[in-house]
Amino acid sequence: MLSLRPVRRFCSSTNPTVAAAVSTHISKPRTLEEPALVKLKAERNSDKLFHLFKANSHNRLVIENRFAFEDTVSRLAGAHRFDYIEHLLEHQKTLPQGRREGFIVRIIMLYGKAGMTKHAVETFYNMHLFGCTRTVKSFNAALKVLAQTRDLEAIQLFLNENPEKFDITLDVFSVNIVVKAFCEMGILDSAYLIMIEMEKLGIKPDVITYTTLISAFYKKDRFEIGNGLWNLMVIRRCFPNLATFNVRIQYLVNKGRAWQANSLMGMMQFLGIDPDEVTFNLVIKGFCQAGYLEMAQRVYSALHGKGCKPNQRIYQTMIHYLCKGREFDMAFTMCKGSMDKNWFPNVDTIYQLLEGLQKTGKHSKAMVIMMLIRRRVPPYPRDELVALQSILSRG
Repeated sequence: MLSLRPVRRFCSSTNPTVAAAVSTHISKPRTLEEPALVKLKAERNSDKLFHLFKANSHNRLVIENRFAFEDTVSRLAGAHRFDYIEHLLEHQKTLPQGRREGFIVRIIMLYGKAGMTKHAVETFYNMHLFGCTRTVKSFNAALKVLAQTRDLEAIQLFLNENPEKFDITLDVFSVNIVVKAFCEMGILDSAYLIMIEMEKLGIKPDVITYTTLISAFYKKDRFEIGNGLWNLMVIRRCFPNLATFNVRIQYLVNKGRAWQANSLMGMMQFLGIDPDEVTFNLVIKGFCQAGYLEMAQRVYSALHGKGCKPNQRIYQTMIHYLCKGREFDMAFTMCKGSMDKNWFPNVDTIYQLLEGLQKTGKHSKAMVIMMLIRRRVPPYPRDELVALQSILSRG
């Protein structure tokens, strides 16, 4: 059992010589140097990238630019130049920004993204050496990196020893990191117990805690606990958000309970939570799988009324099931709309649609779909194009 203990200038000159020098200086054309950020983004050679970043280690425009920092480390990691990453990040700790916890948190996370877990954790342990104060923020950063390793023993050791050692009080983010890691490792009961211990310490679970646990228990088909957590969350006045509703709707759809999923989407709207494309796609899929194509089309129409636009997944779902239900005219209309947006259904679905259009005497519509297929960028492989074209040649 894990233990979660609460531990506490302007100048002017009339000198003609100076004036002449200034005049000469102004008159000479000067080539503007390319900005460092542009150079870093364009550089593809890992050796040159390393030296370019190092040369700009004091350049605030580079160092304070999160994307430039992360992109450089990511590309060096891709080139397996972990020695370069270590050199750059260790050097950054010695500079004035190394005394800011927010900056050290970024260093810890960058080491984590590069897969250099040991360096990330050591950075946390050694913060006092470069004059930086530890708080729960840097603790959480190191914990998150450790959680990504799925090393249960290391996570437990770090969580049990360091709060008291460094006088750090855990917060809900700390526990959510552990809950998520345990759920992903499949040890759901331990994840649930972490939440219980957290409450005993006065750390109130938030909607992320509940949503993570509910999703994990539903995926393992332990719906009794998932439903119980949903009820507990509401009783504790921690109300579901969009992600929580989508998790529950996904579960209902997987169980073939399309009408309940649709009712839950209605409850969302009653509570002032707008469904998103994920919600609509799930409910549409639920009705399609249950054979209620007309209801699926109604939900599809309602999607437009709510200011949402169908995404590629919604098009794919509708076209696939409309073809299965032999609603080829509607499938054609949706497929054309999807392809006009450069969203192409999978080849099996297109094959079904072309065959259906051909068999029902709608050759001209099949030709329109084939024309759009040929215009696709990037193009389909030749063998797939030949197979699709062969449907039209059957007459």
